Amino acid sequence: MGIAVKELSPSLLLRVSIAVAVLTITLKTLAWWITDSVGLLSDAMESLVNLASAVFALIMVKIALRPADEDHPYGHHKAEYFSSGFEGLAIIVAAVGIAWAAAQRLLEPQPLQQLGWGLALSVVSSAFNGALAWVMLQSGRHHRSIALEGDARHLLTDVWTSAGVVLGVGLVALTGWNWLDPAVAIAVALNILREGASLMWKSSQGLMDNALEPEVMAEVEKTLHEFQHHTIRFDHISSRRSGQRRFVDLHMHMPASWTLGRAAAVRAAVEQALMSAVPGLRATIQLLPSDVEAHAQDEDDLL
Repeated sequence: MGIAVKELSPSLLLRVSIAVAVLTITLKTLAWWITDSVGLLSDAMESLVNLASAVFALIMVKIALRPADEDHPYGHHKAEYFSSGFEGLAIIVAAVGIAWAAAQRLLEPQPLQQLGWGLALSVVSSAFNGALAWVMLQSGRHHRSIALEGDARHLLTDVWTSAGVVLGVGLVALTGWNWLDPAVAIAVALNILREGASLMWKSSQGLMDNALEPEVMAEVEKTLHEFQHHTIRFDHISSRRSGQRRFVDLHMHMPASWTLGRAAAVRAAVEQALMSAVPGLRATIQLLPSDVEAHAQDEDDLL
């Protein structure tokens, strides 16, 4: 069952996320309508961001799946980073709107109505979001999809937001302190502001061609060590991530007396071993004679 959940496609899960977002917006808006709680209004506004983010993420995932073409020879995988960046920006905008509405209510606290129904609707919608977020997070890690993982983390933030709002509204009902409602809404705004900034930072780092994760590089080194020999050595290993794809480039030194066919056969074996050890990896190996050293381009040459 766990494996089946992980292997659900990002496109399918994002479609489900859109449907759940519509459902939770309806429930949370109804909860705000019958209680007049600015805390529940902030919760509903964040679900609206969930909907916009899921739609944009679905579009970007579809673009990322496009095959390489003449204008994009390395594919379209980085499109997912735009999804994560957009979601982060949308969260920040929602946080500002929530804080503004809460500040107005904090200046003029108002009594809340029909809290029981409002809290029940909020809890039900959070249960939907929590279940979907767990499934999306598992699948996002399996597919290495930053769009799916970003949407999942936003949904988890939404669950914690709802929990805080429910707690705040519940305290208002127990104590009669109406100022607690906008105070909780402001705390919610600060929390999702932090989440939005985190998503935007992660998206920017992806666009900057970050190196592969340390555990992945350890697997690469382990695989290369299996081919290491007194006649074969590897150097100038570099790597990068691009959406769901991983790339590694390196030099492979071997005796100059080897035929081209023999050298190519060994290189093919190394490339295959690397791609088998690390799913989604694309390995590029440059062949060099043992007595030849290649040097990276000097920074002064780029000026």
